[in-house]
Amino acid sequence: VQLQASGGGLVQAGASLRLSCVASGRTFSNYALGWFRQTPGKEREFVAFISRSGGVAYYADSVRGRFTISRDNAKNTQYLQMNRLKPEDTAVYYCAAYIRGIYTHGESYDYWGQGTQVTVSS
Repeated sequence: VQLQASGGGLVQAGASLRLSCVASGRTFSNYALGWFRQTPGKEREFVAFISRSGGVAYYADSVRGRFTISRDNAKNTQYLQMNRLKPEDTAVYYCAAYIRGIYTHGESYDYWGQGTQVTVSS
């Protein structure tokens, strides 16, 4: 699976962004999906997860209630709607796909997108 993330940018605190991640190469619906983020000098951080069907989603405590993960299997695309953005949300965001494992562990994911920068100014 090849993943291509997009939608990042520079916004002010309180604004919204929607990240997209388009997949190609294999059957998209076979994979559970996730979003992670990373800032320089810090470890990669789990953000959100969605199951193969889209019926189950989990979030990091830091984003729950502000971010929403979704997927459209017909379009081979997953999304991360980010509302009420905060400066601490600034990071490079990565989409990822996996078959099985622990959804909060990056090591469980088999495929990664290239990352998209999100910068939130105060």
